[in-house]
Amino acid sequence: MLPLGELLNAIESTKPGFSEPTLASSSRVQAIGSRSGFPTFHRLRKKRKLPRAQDPLDEVLWKMLNSQRAMEERFLQLEEQRLQRDAEMEERRLQLEQRRFELEREHEFRMFSVFSQMLGVLRQGGSVLAPPLHDLHLAQSFPDTAHLGSQEVRGVPVPRQKQDMTSVYSCNQFQSSPYLSSRGSFLSNFRGSSEKGYGAYHEDKYDEDKNPNGIINFGTSENKLCFDLMSKRLTQSDMNHVDPPMLQYPDWKGHPFLREEVARFLTYYCKAPTPLKADNVVILNGCGSLFSALAAVLCDPDDAILIATPFYGGITQSVFLYSNVKLEYIHLDSKVTGSSKRPFQLTVEKMERTLQNAKSEGRNVKALLLINPHNPLGDVYSLSEMKEFLEFAKRHELHVIVDEIYMLSVFDESVTFQSVLSLDRMPDPQRTHVMWGISKDFAVSGIRFGTLYTENQDVSNAVASLCYFHGVCGPMQHKIAQLLRDKDWINHVYLKTNHARLSAARTYVTEELKSYGVPYLNRSAGFFVWIDFRKYLKNKTFEDEVMLWQHFLDNKVLLSCGKAFECCEPGWFRIIFADKTHRLQLGMQRIRKVLEEREKEMQAEEEQQSAQDSKADSTDEVIYISSHQEPSNTNLGDLIGLLQQQMRSSEWLQKNTAEQFSQENPEVFQVFTKFLGK
Repeated sequence: MLPLGELLNAIESTKPGFSEPTLASSSRVQAIGSRSGFPTFHRLRKKRKLPRAQDPLDEVLWKMLNSQRAMEERFLQLEEQRLQRDAEMEERRLQLEQRRFELEREHEFRMFSVFSQMLGVLRQGGSVLAPPLHDLHLAQSFPDTAHLGSQEVRGVPVPRQKQDMTSVYSCNQFQSSPYLSSRGSFLSNFRGSSEKGYGAYHEDKYDEDKNPNGIINFGTSENKLCFDLMSKRLTQSDMNHVDPPMLQYPDWKGHPFLREEVARFLTYYCKAPTPLKADNVVILNGCGSLFSALAAVLCDPDDAILIATPFYGGITQSVFLYSNVKLEYIHLDSKVTGSSKRPFQLTVEKMERTLQNAKSEGRNVKALLLINPHNPLGDVYSLSEMKEFLEFAKRHELHVIVDEIYMLSVFDESVTFQSVLSLDRMPDPQRTHVMWGISKDFAVSGIRFGTLYTENQDVSNAVASLCYFHGVCGPMQHKIAQLLRDKDWINHVYLKTNHARLSAARTYVTEELKSYGVPYLNRSAGFFVWIDFRKYLKNKTFEDEVMLWQHFLDNKVLLSCGKAFECCEPGWFRIIFADKTHRLQLGMQRIRKVLEEREKEMQAEEEQQSAQDSKADSTDEVIYISSHQEPSNTNLGDLIGLLQQQMRSSEWLQKNTAEQFSQENPEVFQVFTKFLGK
């Protein structure tokens, strides 16, 4: 039997708030109390002890432990914040190191370019035109910016440079795969470099619930405002019908029922003076496929197509990757001069000048490509302008490819879109080919459908032969036919709602831009606004533009920079506004944050900038412009002066002397020395 004192201590320990061993002692007491012969007095004493009030010290101890735990949690939070700040600082340091490395490579390339020009002059003994610097594989020298375009030009008019896409996009630039052909390696790398932002977005998509800190996509031209309307219409009973022919191989031009419906649709919405014919309709899986097919059947390899810049950059891939067809750029800028009445205006005068320059340099131009309504500008060409463009093409026997994919996305009632199919008489109908698709106007970019209307049966049949690779499945052709047939729903439900939503979204974005003090092009077609961010570029170069684009992406908002559209002026960006309100609001907040940070950075740089830095920046701008404009009369004296100016302002030369280079690269130095000796 236990002593009484020990028993009382065990009973005292049954108060709540103590450890498991103490509770075990309490159970032990109960077991003892239940023994036969255990005094009744002690059992009664135990019962009297149980309901005793909790000791105040227990509550104090409980509060103290909670406070200690709260302090530990706060300490851990502060430690996590410190580690996060350290990680951000390290990431920023790595970015600065990377940028410094890129600048050194850029400077090295510029110096080598000037040396090359001098050697060319010396070897020919006097004055000679310097070779175009883009023939020195710019994309290889600047791999991080290769995805945003191949040619950079400042100012208009400019001397037209020779366009050698096989040089700029040479397979030799890319690391080949042992599993691919040279062409396969080229295609793999071309696609990878051209979709950097798009790939980052798909890896980190914004989702209001699942990923609120993800990337908001204002860069891809998609209409995200009408999912409710389209999902309801595409799931109605008339859509779900399958006939045996829909599950069999069709006419490669498309099922007859769909081509007939497309002809009626285009006759109605394009206001054609006479009914369009189903025999002139070809169906493919998207307008990208149409660009590829038309380039293949209208042009030979190394032929060129005239196109005004800026333009939708995907066209470059569409016409080049399959057919090796080049684009001849008609450069438009923001200045209103000469016959221009608005910024970035396309005129016949500019077309003539570009075409003549191309011919003088031996390039064979086969076609003219027009985008109406325009992407990314939002311009809607008048019928008189379109007639002038078509007459120009007829004079020079050029095919005209007219992309009208945004024809039903003109949401301002004061602006009238007029299709070339509405003309009573086309200047050259056998060379005029019109494209349209449902991805933009019907907010279904995931449904791949494009249609070509051409009266030239040779062109129609040639494109149809490629539909074997670019066909649309039978059940989807039925759905599209049903959609195009339902004009009552299109006119009274879809178009009214879509135009109202587009107008409201655009108004919100443009009002925000006004509050930021950011200029933009005031247009009322498409899903985009062409924005002028030039004041946020320190040196007004495409390198600065790419850095600003990356800054937006780092802050989780994807835009499209002007270089992706081959714009000749750095600093222009395209923003897509056809998105839901909450994403527009958050995205514009992120854009504002980037612009405010950029303003502060530029202000701080201006305050801290030394006279030497200012001189170096000025020289860099001169070199940059010269690297993208072919000089009209370069002589040895000019090149020597340019080289001396660059050497005086070069921090790179101070760190990379000739002696150091000869020690690190003796073989290269020996070859270069022998070359100079010649």
